[in-house]
Amino acid sequence: MGTAWLVGLATTGAAGALAARAQGVGASLPSPIGRIVTVTVFIALIAIGWELLSLPFVVYRDFLLERKYGLSSERLPAWIRDHLKALAVGLLLTIAAGLTAYGAIGLAGDAWWALGAILFAAAGALLSGLAPVVLMPLFYRFRPLEREALRERLVALSNHAGVPVLGAFEWGLGEKTTRANAALVGVGRTRRIILSDTLLEHYTDDEIEVILAHEIAHHVHHDIWSALALDAVIVAAALLAAHAAVIWIGGPGVTGPQDLAALPLMTLAAGAVSLLLTPLGNAWSRHNERRADRFALTLTGRPAAFISAIRRLGAQNLAEERPSMPVLWFFHTHPTIDERVAAAKQIHP
Repeated sequence: MGTAWLVGLATTGAAGALAARAQGVGASLPSPIGRIVTVTVFIALIAIGWELLSLPFVVYRDFLLERKYGLSSERLPAWIRDHLKALAVGLLLTIAAGLTAYGAIGLAGDAWWALGAILFAAAGALLSGLAPVVLMPLFYRFRPLEREALRERLVALSNHAGVPVLGAFEWGLGEKTTRANAALVGVGRTRRIILSDTLLEHYTDDEIEVILAHEIAHHVHHDIWSALALDAVIVAAALLAAHAAVIWIGGPGVTGPQDLAALPLMTLAAGAVSLLLTPLGNAWSRHNERRADRFALTLTGRPAAFISAIRRLGAQNLAEERPSMPVLWFFHTHPTIDERVAAAKQIHP
């Protein structure tokens, strides 16, 4: 329904009407404040329409289905609070992205898509460092890992791999979901080990160690940065498509990408290209995941623990064991469980 909302705005002239309303709000303010206010109001109006039309489907997908299959442990009031927080954060980021795009248009003209891709890549790198200390605590409880022996073991493993960490923390995931997870989040001084309480409760120390070793591999191989670089290329292609769509198609009240009324069409074009390039990003991610599996098995020498952990995580998180090829290409950032287990069986400690 969100896509239908954008299509309606782009084809009926409604985008121009919303743009005129937003311009009326910012018209009395001096430049560039007036332009900033105008863009902010316009994006907020589009985002509100998107949210209202999409909300029934979001509730069904993210709450009702999760409850139906036993993946959610969150009651509706708590889910609503989290959704509102996510909506607020998403709106702020969307407005920031819109201001960045229109700022790039003002600075670089027809080459705005290249400048925009560079700015979005820089923002992605910044968020990767800030997310563990700014965003994640908005939604989850964290506390220092109390299992001293496990903490020392995991910190030593990280140091041995050349990836020093700030510390190890218990991640209160069980308040919201029955899934289990572990991660090495942040970069530099914000890097930390986080282990979900659902993982700590049900998995052995050997299994937790080999799971963390997999996460360490992503930092050893700089997978975060290579993924950001690939994302920058995909974003550049998407923004170029947005620019081309405005030039070739236009629409009611649209003379160029600088027009606010062009934003729905630009978003649709950029989204279409991003969707078409999704298999490329997923294929690169699966390559990195295979390499991380090999690294974890070599570092720990625990193929049995790896295999049991992968199988248990797949069952607990309801991972699809044998997806079709189109599903694998468009939705799977990891190799299948069967593939990962088969590869692990070839490793001998």
